[in-house]
Amino acid sequence: QYTRGTVTAFAPFDARADAEALRKAMKGLGTDEETVLTILTTRNNAQRQEIASAFKTLFGRDLVDDLKSELTGKFETLMVSLMRPAYIFDAHALKHAIKGAGTNEKVLTEILASRTPAEVQNIKQVYLQEYEANLEDKITGETSGHFQRLLVVLLQANRDPDVGVDEALVEQDAQVLFRAGELKWGTDEEKFITILGTRSVSHLRRVFDKYMTISGFQIEETIDRETSGDLEKLLLAVVKCIRSVPAYFAETLYYSMKGAGTDDDTLIRVMVSRSEIDLLDIRREFRKNFAKSLYQTIQKDTSGDYRKALLLLCGGDDD
Repeated sequence: QYTRGTVTAFAPFDARADAEALRKAMKGLGTDEETVLTILTTRNNAQRQEIASAFKTLFGRDLVDDLKSELTGKFETLMVSLMRPAYIFDAHALKHAIKGAGTNEKVLTEILASRTPAEVQNIKQVYLQEYEANLEDKITGETSGHFQRLLVVLLQANRDPDVGVDEALVEQDAQVLFRAGELKWGTDEEKFITILGTRSVSHLRRVFDKYMTISGFQIEETIDRETSGDLEKLLLAVVKCIRSVPAYFAETLYYSMKGAGTDDDTLIRVMVSRSEIDLLDIRREFRKNFAKSLYQTIQKDTSGDYRKALLLLCGGDDD
């Protein structure tokens, strides 16, 4: 289903040879980081799992444990993230977003707004298997209000399938949204939650166009004016992902590196989770929307082995 990733299956692939090279790179004094990052960023996730298994077979050691003891900082975080099985990646990120004191709403928003219904079903299943807990229960325990309600709607993963667009319903939804926001004193958030959380992607794209015609505003402008806080951020993320998931991630990456300091957690999460899916499209949107390449932005904003590894994942420049 996904063919727009920068990381694909490496050929010719030899899991044992890679495992041996990694052991050699981490054995004894000092670590050969170059070998570690080159192997892990150029094999796809399925191959990395095979390497981990060969590593254990050959040396009786856990590859991830060795990476954790030999590497440090953001570089360690990136390498360990690459080793996480793809199907566990999102579940793990969500688990950490709702663990301990304070919830990371940003991670909940990014993952649940951007994943397809099939992906959300998969995340819920994996979460239950891995952590013996119900993801929806965990999220409702840590969130509240309309933000919580929209998350719950998205967790149902029941968005209408994309089969034809009913123009009468498009008109009706656009009018309902207009009346629930701009035409109303206060806002009927529930209408926004139901329509944006359950209608099909192609239907909603038509609704946004129709809304603009009726109201003279982009739906994003209305959400900006009529809602606030976490709900506003989540509604905007949903709208952006309906319009274009790669454009949403291009913007997410741009803001993770804009201004002073870098939001490395976001940078790592997006680069790793999209590297086999649509990072080529994300790069194209980044170039188009921010008039600079993702590659050069990463180059300016990061350093050392961490930078080398991110640039390999990025897979090239667009300038």
